[in-house]
Amino acid sequence: MKRSGFLKTLGALSVAPIVHVASAATQKTNPLVSRSNCVLVPAETPGPFPLDLTDNAFFFRQDIREDRIGVQLRQRVRIVGAENCEPMPNVRVHIWHCDNVGGYSGYNSEEGLTYCRGYQITDENGECEFITIVPGWYPGRVTHVHFQVYVSSAYSAVSQWTWPHDETVAAVAAHPELYPEGPDPLSPGQDGVFADGFDLQMATLEWDADANEYISAYEATVEGAGTSGVGYHEMRSAQVMHLGQNYPNPCLALTTFPLELKQPAKVTLSLWDLNGRCVYRHEFGNWSTGAHALPLDLAAMNLRSGTYACQVEAESAKYRALDVRQITFQGH
Repeated sequence: MKRSGFLKTLGALSVAPIVHVASAATQKTNPLVSRSNCVLVPAETPGPFPLDLTDNAFFFRQDIREDRIGVQLRQRVRIVGAENCEPMPNVRVHIWHCDNVGGYSGYNSEEGLTYCRGYQITDENGECEFITIVPGWYPGRVTHVHFQVYVSSAYSAVSQWTWPHDETVAAVAAHPELYPEGPDPLSPGQDGVFADGFDLQMATLEWDADANEYISAYEATVEGAGTSGVGYHEMRSAQVMHLGQNYPNPCLALTTFPLELKQPAKVTLSLWDLNGRCVYRHEFGNWSTGAHALPLDLAAMNLRSGTYACQVEAESAKYRALDVRQITFQGH
């Protein structure tokens, strides 16, 4: 299967309604362990620059910097469901922001460029991580990041987060050679987008001297009960198959995906790293209806420890069903 085909299944989006999103500042110590307070706040505008990443397979990546200069930022994001505050695994999280001088890729003089944009899939803890830069600013807006959570092909949430003003000013002021426009002159309270409050849209920002980078954590609560929503693609796929989470997960070597086929189908499994590269693909052939097990020997693939996205395809006579699960390998 072509890489673009795999990536387009991570949400199966064409038109997804925007709903309310909630978010909570996370604790400074082990920030992504704490749960969200599950208070919903109004969704924010996606801004004038929300490129449709589903049209470009290149955006499935962890490092979104490309050639942009700036202080390195390791951004951690956690997604939970509002109804029960449980993690939401296997949902797609898009982020995009301006570069060090306030420019967005894809528009005006930057048309055709793709820097500072990308998406990841949440793991079993509802978490994902990006490598980027501390953004700059542009007139009228405080330093911020746009994000969109695609829970299913029928349900997405969109909002923005920012950081404590003093900390972003300090980050930029400490590296004047990287930020010619200087520190952000606005505070969150002066930004009209956050006029309805920003306490629940505040991420942490701390300097890690050992890694020579900033570490940020942000937790967002979307409507739901810690489970994926249902849209057209999900309903059609459910008529063909149901894919469970692999066990054990994390795994040291062998892991297995439970698969229930509702119709006879040709089954294929592929494994992708966080840079969007297919590292393994296996066609199991035509299987009958009923319960099946999909084994995966990660140790035999000589892979590095880390997080991977596993896609299962079940092609029946009527529909090609697709589903994705995030898995963690701890073998090497």
